Amino acid sequence: MAKKTSTSSRPHANPMWGGHYAAGPSAIMAEINASIDVDKRLYAQDIRASKAHAGMLAAQGILSAKDGKAIIKGLDAILREIESGAFVFSTALEDVHMNIEARLREMIGDAAGRLHTARSRNDQVATDFRLWLRDTMDELDAALQDLQAALLDKAETYAALPMPGFTHLQPAQPVTFGHHLLAYVEMTGRDRDRLRDARKRVNELPLGAAALAGTSFPIDRVRVAKELGFDRPMANSLDAVSARDFALEFLASATILGTHLSRLAEEIVIWASPSFGFVKLSEAFTSGSSIMPQKRNPDAAELVRAKTGRLLGAFTALTVIIKGLPLAYAKDLQEDKEQVFDAADTLRLSVAAMAGMVRDMQPQEEAMNEALQHGFITATDLADWLVRAADIPFRDAHHITGKIVRLAEQKNCRLDELTLADMKTVDARMTKAVFSVLGPASAVASRTSLGGTAPVKVKQAVKQARKRFLNA
Repeated sequence: MAKKTSTSSRPHANPMWGGHYAAGPSAIMAEINASIDVDKRLYAQDIRASKAHAGMLAAQGILSAKDGKAIIKGLDAILREIESGAFVFSTALEDVHMNIEARLREMIGDAAGRLHTARSRNDQVATDFRLWLRDTMDELDAALQDLQAALLDKAETYAALPMPGFTHLQPAQPVTFGHHLLAYVEMTGRDRDRLRDARKRVNELPLGAAALAGTSFPIDRVRVAKELGFDRPMANSLDAVSARDFALEFLASATILGTHLSRLAEEIVIWASPSFGFVKLSEAFTSGSSIMPQKRNPDAAELVRAKTGRLLGAFTALTVIIKGLPLAYAKDLQEDKEQVFDAADTLRLSVAAMAGMVRDMQPQEEAMNEALQHGFITATDLADWLVRAADIPFRDAHHITGKIVRLAEQKNCRLDELTLADMKTVDARMTKAVFSVLGPASAVASRTSLGGTAPVKVKQAVKQARKRFLNA
């Protein structure tokens, strides 16, 4: 391992501030002003952007080829130091940018000072932040694709397993377990679309805007944009250094994604409870109780559900930070990264945990079948049968079915336990053919409309979703 870089010789006063500041800041000022504990995770992006900037400056003749090569070589060495753990970040140097530049000066001397030509920390940090967020959004897209793969595998396996579908958390109509899971495939598909769409607005280059007004040096922003993989340079220098709507849009998308994960987490909590018993989770995603030895708590699902609050909190915090800022840069914007970093970390963990739980959970067919026997769950199928068999308006069929349900309630039995004679007391047009639609499996199989829950449709939907989302 490389020797730890010493910072003992570095002055307490930040040397990057220039001659205007003769004394160091107060201890409180130094503490509130420093962001290195947060933004040091931008080191790879900062070095990458600095190398592109240095290469461009050399190509434009703004600095010599010799200095350009020395800067790039030094930056590569610093990257290796950081990744090996040999680099020591200094709070006195405030942020990741100044830490790297100070170390570069220690390595190559005065040539390091030429790197900051035609740029400011304002456009530098905006560029680093966009690079980091772009990488993070790509990682999240891959994680969401893995979650979709887990949902699709489970949906395909249980494409024909009937379970109660609910509205108002009351038994409504039979669906299949596979169909239910496919709803979350669609939700996460829209989440991926939102992130990809937001990425387009992340992918514009601020570098070259300098502090706020651009620069008098003959720089080539298009070259830098191309080298760093940006679609284009940002068109307005004021906007380039002050815009954080790209981060806000990410947090908005993250919050919506978090609500989708929370809804599935809530259902897993409900399904895993003894009152439902629809699924079982192994010890991999549950925990016990310190006092009740029989407990198996769905803690992973509960924590995913709770973490949505962190995402919404980050979105709210950044909105408040930005809402009153005049152009261009203000130190308030130093508070942007902590919100985004925390949201990204939260999502990475939550998506991975959800994919793990989906793969782990095992549906309990017996419990689902038992639940299907309650709540007159095929009442709508009875009404639909009346529309077809008796050629009557649905509203009339709905009224007749309601009376039959009331009769079953009075007799304390299921609809399919009523006799034909019982049903005829409500409407003489009832025939024995009605019993063919009163079983949950029959009801599920009949829902063959596009997007419906019939097993044949679920299998088709799984196949189509694999093409749409997994390119399979």
